[in-house]
Amino acid sequence: MDILYRAGKATAAEVREAMPDAPSYSAVRAMLRILEEKGHLSHEQDGPRYVFLPAEPRDQAKRSALRHLVETFFDGSVEQTVAALLDTESKSLQPSELEKLSRIIEEARKKGV
Repeated sequence: MDILYRAGKATAAEVREAMPDAPSYSAVRAMLRILEEKGHLSHEQDGPRYVFLPAEPRDQAKRSALRHLVETFFDGSVEQTVAALLDTESKSLQPSELEKLSRIIEEARKKGV
């Protein structure tokens, strides 16, 4: 999916070329077929080739994946999720990033979220 979001669209061969330690062409085709069956991809016909593209915008997919992650690993708790991120990422956060996070939290308070 990362490859398709970066490229916008690509054939199975192009996806395979962009993968580090790529599996066989058949394995890539099978993976793309499964992603299409699950609704994550669609395809266009370009002569004999299928050109695959993401079925939803990256922002929408990102939010959906994050919701799933929070539900699966943090019992739906945003607090636990943020605490885990800060615990692992706190050494790399810059003061400006911490300030921005503080502003986001303050905005959420104002909105009553």
